[in-house]
Amino acid sequence: MLSLFSRQMSERFNHELSLSGKIPSGLFNAMFDFSGCSHKDAVSTKTLAFDGIFITLYTVLLDKSQMVLCDHVKKAVPSSWEPAALARFIKTFGTHIIVGVKMGGKDVIYVKQQHSSTVQPTDAYTKLKKLADDKFLKNNEQSRINSEQVKLYNQMQDISIIYKRRGGREEMNLSHAEWLQTVDVHPEVVSMSFIPITSLLSGVPMSGFLNHAIDLYLRYKPSLEELHLFLEFSLPRRWAPVFDEFPRGLQHKRQSNSFLQFKFLGPKLYVNTIPVDVGMRPVTGLRLYLEGKRSNRLAIYMQHLSSLPTYFQLVDEPNDTLPDEESYDKRYLVKVRWKNFSRVCTAPVECYNNNSIVTGAQVQVEKHGLKSILFLRLHFSTVLGTVILSRSEWDGSFGIAPQSGILSDLLSKPLTPPPPQRKPDTSCSVYPGGPPMPNYTPKLLKYVDTAEMKRGPQDPPGYWVVSGARLVVEEGKIALRVKYSLLIDIPDEIPEEH
Repeated sequence: MLSLFSRQMSERFNHELSLSGKIPSGLFNAMFDFSGCSHKDAVSTKTLAFDGIFITLYTVLLDKSQMVLCDHVKKAVPSSWEPAALARFIKTFGTHIIVGVKMGGKDVIYVKQQHSSTVQPTDAYTKLKKLADDKFLKNNEQSRINSEQVKLYNQMQDISIIYKRRGGREEMNLSHAEWLQTVDVHPEVVSMSFIPITSLLSGVPMSGFLNHAIDLYLRYKPSLEELHLFLEFSLPRRWAPVFDEFPRGLQHKRQSNSFLQFKFLGPKLYVNTIPVDVGMRPVTGLRLYLEGKRSNRLAIYMQHLSSLPTYFQLVDEPNDTLPDEESYDKRYLVKVRWKNFSRVCTAPVECYNNNSIVTGAQVQVEKHGLKSILFLRLHFSTVLGTVILSRSEWDGSFGIAPQSGILSDLLSKPLTPPPPQRKPDTSCSVYPGGPPMPNYTPKLLKYVDTAEMKRGPQDPPGYWVVSGARLVVEEGKIALRVKYSLLIDIPDEIPEEH
């Protein structure tokens, strides 16, 4: 009997498959019912465990030292970062080669505990041991139980108990002892050994590009149909401007008149009104940030790809886009704290051209009567080529903030805040965790939400771009909400042969 209780379960599974590293294998994902990005799976999972019976009747192994790839496979290896060619290679030849097979049967109980579960890991382990003893040692007749019912019941505590059998007769209502008697007659593949196809590419020039593409494919699990688009966006990401490039001198003095104030005798929040332009490169995220030694200057930052994907081009649009005239409707002008002080325009900023994406941004302060209003301005570029923007969606809440006063603010907040979720570190920026923050808590941080609003390879299908944005006020803080779109490549029609 094997039993394991470890946060490094994927590494253990890989060892059994003769694979190195911690990237989850297909077997690992299938056994624990994982189907998403490995980063998100790891973040949401607290503990994993399994217990079961493994029977090996015989093993078939190939001599790995004698294995070589055919010449046509080696010739198909791309010698540069060509997403279409890399995706075509993976679709055609796969990522690993089977070098060993174990035949027999296995009857296993898998336990998956979510981070949101309040059950102690030791208690989950105790439950697993009890289930395993009843099923495998005592041969308890009550173990003839519908696995879906057990799984549903335990998911109420964010714990999944998954029964898996392979080999023998497939009827789940067989007891373990009855199933054991059928393994010799009906053996199945219970384990395999693999070697990476890239391990056989020694001497093939520039094969590192394929190695990197396979690593990304296994880590984030995009669909094969969209793999070429996913790889097009698997480029380094940067933040603009660089976090230590603050305005100085005359530019800084000119901005001293652009500020917001939210209550009587309250601190002034200055606004960096210098436009941010990333050139002809797609934007994948936005954030607000408090600049300066005193962290009292509001600025907008943009995450973008380091270069342009190969399957489309961008053309600069001449004018920036501001909220339209309806934006001055009072329902869009939202107070941050006191109603007689500065407000925020929460109208969405989008381009009239449906084939445009964001490549620049700016925050501005304008006078509207006696009040200062914070506006968001966006710059767009038009996408050229056989590409369309598809499946646009807003990240975060999109409703108009209530303005009825303190009572409505209190009623709009949840009575019990949800537990904080850990986020995977997938940023490729100079500062992966965000820009450097001062050692003290800035006073104005209570007015500004500086969270990064971005999407990357961990957000399926992994090739989102920013196509719009808006400012919002939530719980007394200025925040950003971002509209994302997918750039779908439409292949040219292949003429029919006559």
